[in-house]
Amino acid sequence: MEKVLAAVRVGPSQTEIREYPMPEIPADSALLKVEVAGICGTDVKLYSHPPNDKPTIMGHENIGYIAKAGREFTRRKGFKEGDLVFVEHYVSCGQCEWCHAGQYRHCENTNWRTNPDAIRYGYTSAEKAPHLWGGFAQYVYLPWNAVVHHVPKGVTPELAGLVTPMANGVEWSLFDGGVGYNSSVLIQGPGQQGLSQTVICKQAGAALVIVTGTSKDAARLEVARALGADYVINVDEENVLGRIMEITNDRGVDVALDCTAGAGTKPILLSIDALKRKGGIMVAQGELATFPNFPLEKFTVKFITMHSARGHSYQSCELALQQIASRRFPLEKITTHRFGLKDVDLAIKSVGNQGVPGVIHASLMPWV
Repeated sequence: MEKVLAAVRVGPSQTEIREYPMPEIPADSALLKVEVAGICGTDVKLYSHPPNDKPTIMGHENIGYIAKAGREFTRRKGFKEGDLVFVEHYVSCGQCEWCHAGQYRHCENTNWRTNPDAIRYGYTSAEKAPHLWGGFAQYVYLPWNAVVHHVPKGVTPELAGLVTPMANGVEWSLFDGGVGYNSSVLIQGPGQQGLSQTVICKQAGAALVIVTGTSKDAARLEVARALGADYVINVDEENVLGRIMEITNDRGVDVALDCTAGAGTKPILLSIDALKRKGGIMVAQGELATFPNFPLEKFTVKFITMHSARGHSYQSCELALQQIASRRFPLEKITTHRFGLKDVDLAIKSVGNQGVPGVIHASLMPWV
């Protein structure tokens, strides 16, 4: 029987290469040959602090070719063998109120935090048949309820690997933050999420984009400039709030996006102070377990609206793919490094600034 190689997380910061049987593909399912699995900051966190002790094939930013498609899968979903596609990590039930509203990212069937039987690529245990629930493998199983997108012609698998952070950029800055023509925006953190927000905000017509980072982010801040940031600020060397007010003539910004992924309370407090005097919008990733002495009075007096940055929607993925295909921005500056299947441990640690230096977005290529 043909086997599939996969890199399996077997414990905190521990990976093993294992073999799994090539699954049978029912008429309503398909098999994806993985070309690129992107690695992001969430992978870094889940690798060092797994949510459970079950063996898991990580990888939730998956690009590949349809290797085999059942007749019903092709008829219902419109994808055929040989198509280059992006697979969202959500696997919804298709029946609940969230699914009917088109917001399947909130479906309980894919909510790994509350549902031990949830199916989500990169999160579901490899013990659950047919095992191939993550992109750090040669193949991924696609059931009838997988959410799949065509990759536009001319876009390479490696560049398409940026679609998840780019879709988050669309969802968080445009849909949640309301960024549009002539907006002023503060983006905290120049990682792949922050850089993607930079691109999307400039595409949307933002008049002012300010990106902040630390001294360790010097190279990334230069990438932010290349992607259209009007100003970059080193928080270790400058008075950040003072500089923002200087740039904006004391008006503050319209929208503040926290892309620091767990840098504590400082980014939230800076967002509150940096937003315009009344009616600003902030979008936060919610990495804080507690927030003592939250400045609620200042928050409410300034009439701030806060949104939770929670994944992406179908529309934001489609817009992200179109953005990548436009080639308007030098996105190759974000996707910086390639790793093979045997190098998963190094790849994840490198994204977390503990391995190969200079990594922003890493592309895991199972066939390298």
